[in-house]
Amino acid sequence: MHCPFCRHPDSRVVDSRTTDDGTSIRRRRQCPDCSRRFTTIETASLTVIKRSGVTEPFSRDKVIAGVRKACQGRPVTEDALAKLGQRVEEAVRATGSAELSTHDVGLAILGPLQELDLVAYLRFASVYRAFDSLDDFEAAIAELREQRPPSQHCGNCGEAENSAVPAPAPAAD
Repeated sequence: MHCPFCRHPDSRVVDSRTTDDGTSIRRRRQCPDCSRRFTTIETASLTVIKRSGVTEPFSRDKVIAGVRKACQGRPVTEDALAKLGQRVEEAVRATGSAELSTHDVGLAILGPLQELDLVAYLRFASVYRAFDSLDDFEAAIAELREQRPPSQHCGNCGEAENSAVPAPAPAAD
C-alpha cells in the first residue's frame, strides 16, 4: 500500500477492525518513511451482472429500495427492510461467487420477503417473474397457500383461523 503523503511503496498495519456488519475491514497504517498514519477500508468486491451484460457493484441500498417499492402501503418498518437487506447480502456473499446475476439477487430477495409480508412478496414476484396474466397471480397465490403451515387453517373451510368472520357459538344444551 503506497503512502498517500510521500508515495513510499510500503506501509505497516497498526490496527485492524471489522466494520459495516463484518463486510469490511478498517486498517490503520503507518508509513515507515514519513511516519504519518492513514486509514484504509478493505471490502470483498461483489459484482452484479445485469440482463444487458453491464456489471455494477452489489448494493444493499439498491435491494432495500426495490423492496421498499413492493412494501409501499404495507405495515413494514424501515428496520425490517434493513434486516432484509442484510439477510440478502449475507446470502449472496455466502454463495462464494464474486459475480452474480440479477436473477440470483432476485432469488435471494424472494425468501426473506415472503417471510416479511405476503402482499409485498406477490408484488415483487409479479415484476421479478414477469407475470403477464391473472393465471400467473393465481398460481403464485395457490403456491403460497400450499406452503402455509396447517396450523393457520381452521380445517373446515380452508380459511385462516384469524378470519374476519367469527366462528359460530356452540349450541346450548
